[in-house]
Amino acid sequence: MRPQRRPRCSELDVMGLPEERRKSGSGSRAREETGAEGRVRGWSPPPEVRRSAHVPSLQRYRELHRRSVEEPREFWGNIAKEFYWKTPCPGPFLQYNFDVTKGKIFTEWMKGATTNICYNVLDRNVHEKKLGDKVAFYWEGNEPGETTKITYRELLVQVCQFSNVLRKQGVQKGDRVAIYMPMILELVVAMLACARLGALHSIVFAGFSAESLCERILDSSCCLLITTDAFYRGEKLVNLKELADESLEKCREKGFPVRCCIVVKHLGRAELGMNDSPSQSPPVKRPCPDVQGKLKEKSKCIRPQISWNEGVDLWWHELMQQAGDEFEPEWCDAEDPLFILYTSGSTGKPKGVVHTVGGYMLYVATTFKYVFDFHPEDVFWCTADIGWITGHSYVTYGPLANGATSVLFEGIPTYPDEGRLWSIVDKYKVTKFYTAPTAIRMLMKFGDDPVTKHSRASLQVLGTVGEPINPEAWLWYHRVVGSQRCPIVDTFWQTETGGHMLTPLPGATPMKPGSASFPFFGVAPAILNESGEELEGEAEGYLVFKQPWPGIMRTVYGNHTRFETTYFKKFPGYYVTGDGCRRDQDGYYWITGRIDDMLNVSGHLLSTAEVESALVEHEAVAEAAVVGHPHPVKGECLYCFVTLCDGHTFSPTLTEELKKQIREKIGPIATPDYIQNAPGLPKTRSGKIMRRVLRKIAQNDHDLGDTSTVADPSVINHLFSHRCLTTQ
Repeated sequence: MRPQRRPRCSELDVMGLPEERRKSGSGSRAREETGAEGRVRGWSPPPEVRRSAHVPSLQRYRELHRRSVEEPREFWGNIAKEFYWKTPCPGPFLQYNFDVTKGKIFTEWMKGATTNICYNVLDRNVHEKKLGDKVAFYWEGNEPGETTKITYRELLVQVCQFSNVLRKQGVQKGDRVAIYMPMILELVVAMLACARLGALHSIVFAGFSAESLCERILDSSCCLLITTDAFYRGEKLVNLKELADESLEKCREKGFPVRCCIVVKHLGRAELGMNDSPSQSPPVKRPCPDVQGKLKEKSKCIRPQISWNEGVDLWWHELMQQAGDEFEPEWCDAEDPLFILYTSGSTGKPKGVVHTVGGYMLYVATTFKYVFDFHPEDVFWCTADIGWITGHSYVTYGPLANGATSVLFEGIPTYPDEGRLWSIVDKYKVTKFYTAPTAIRMLMKFGDDPVTKHSRASLQVLGTVGEPINPEAWLWYHRVVGSQRCPIVDTFWQTETGGHMLTPLPGATPMKPGSASFPFFGVAPAILNESGEELEGEAEGYLVFKQPWPGIMRTVYGNHTRFETTYFKKFPGYYVTGDGCRRDQDGYYWITGRIDDMLNVSGHLLSTAEVESALVEHEAVAEAAVVGHPHPVKGECLYCFVTLCDGHTFSPTLTEELKKQIREKIGPIATPDYIQNAPGLPKTRSGKIMRRVLRKIAQNDHDLGDTSTVADPSVINHLFSHRCLTTQ
């Protein structure tokens, strides 16, 4: 998690959309803006956004939020009327227990009502809303010349066909299906087909290892795997089929043979129809338009040899050729599970987060509509991979539930050049853009030119997701990408929450750089101290939620005890986010870091994010990560890892400068005992720093647990070999 700086203000200073006083050029660092009296500068929603916004004022937001918390059954009941239900809810609209001392933890929204999320996001849009000819996705391949699009009607036909394929392979309601694919349209088709027949999809990010895939298949006993021959990510070739084969072999060795593996011929698309696939298939001839038939340009990339396991492997295109294009949806209880998505656990063993059909559908549809202020003419682009919850909620289900047109991007922001994102924005006239602070900080390094040489005139709302955005990056995003006219929705939420929890609304919320601002509808946050007491007004402590929202996870797959222990045991009666939080005088919420990143130094609770923020304010520091280390007197002390900017050298002088800066910014109590030079930090493939690993390095503990998700394992060895000499 990247830190945000603590604002030095006593009250919000809303000043419209002013010119920032400090213009950051290439490589320079924007600093937090303050007014003449030392107050943080805020940005109010632009009038042109406010005029057409679903929520056009802070007063209207407060009215809706108050109603959603005080009358959740009525609030969400009205929203539920916008969707199709085969049978209505026969009993209580909402029942729950958040208190482990009173029995089993559970949440039930509309239990007994039946629906199908695939029907609601496709059939309803095609037949009731007459959106069949509207583009559902523009697909942009890794190479700029590779493009296609698919309408809602075409997507519905393909989903019905693949539902028939899965049914023919024996997949039934309640079965688990593993999906291991890059960002291609077939990934959306596969997940929606699972939802249509009531099977649970378990999507594994295509950057994960064969071991990670095997672990997830085994944990939920997946009956079938869907994968791809290979794909390019930038200039890197990923032979996904080879990794899938390795994973399935591991499953067999552990006594769990997966009976079928369906393979999309992605890199080999150009060969289709030429009788040259490994299984000697006839040319693909289908009456309905499809992905294979629309590519504008054949890839010039090298295509790897694909191994083939007879009796297990089946080609996607051959199965689809034989499949019917109608499939009656399986009507599911609102509380039936929809999917499993694995997220990291503090022990290193991933947790299978389970989301259910009805509540998740209501929540992602509603958050998408209001947080991005969606209108029918919008073109929405969330850059997240569908392998993460952001991709589930805001690439697939949320946009489709609203009948939106979205961009689906296979590539990376810097290929073939650093302007790729903005080229795509201009190409498809993207109006709402949602990305990660990690990507923003990376692009900042290349200066303003790769952005400003593109128009970006279509952009209306910008968003960030995955971690708090530091004010420096926020200001650059606002000034350079948004040309000071686009509100930024800095969203806080988790895999476990299903959708946005704390977020500005584009037409209503004055923005503070680095703050997730206020709770979304139905969300009742509180800040607790170590004793579990709720803190009022300005406060800092543990972020919890007091009551359920429709999108909350229902359990950890196969381990409800772990679910209760992780999220409800520490503070009975509350959902515990695991994050520290501060609420300022204006009621804005600031995420300060994970609870396990909160340090108790000589009786003082310190946020590692705050220390990291002080470190990155030094001109020599590009990135910082801070963890706790045992101390014989203080209990804990700070161990800091710093990555330096180009042109700077790590030295004892720099170390003392950094310690001085922390003393000045926070106080002597926060002075680090150890500062280590870190040319690289251990990160997941999505760019998140793995502090669990850093804590092990700081303590010279080589028992790291699962490190299969580390993007560059060599970083760990380097940090171990150059760690500071510590005492305990």
